[in-house]
Amino acid sequence: MEWQDLFVAIALVLVIEGLIPFASPGRYRRLVEALGSISPRQLRVGGLILMIVGLALLYLVRR
Repeated sequence: MEWQDLFVAIALVLVIEGLIPFASPGRYRRLVEALGSISPRQLRVGGLILMIVGLALLYLVRR
């Protein structure tokens, strides 16, 4: 992997993360408020699931 690939990946994450608040700021605000009421354990499990899905996608794309 080259450094350029890492920066492209980071740039894509930033673009995707910015889509929701840009497209629907009110909905994004409600989402953030709802995340505040979720327990740390639930957030960790959700984060773990997202990482596993991301790694699986990366594996499928790069093989």
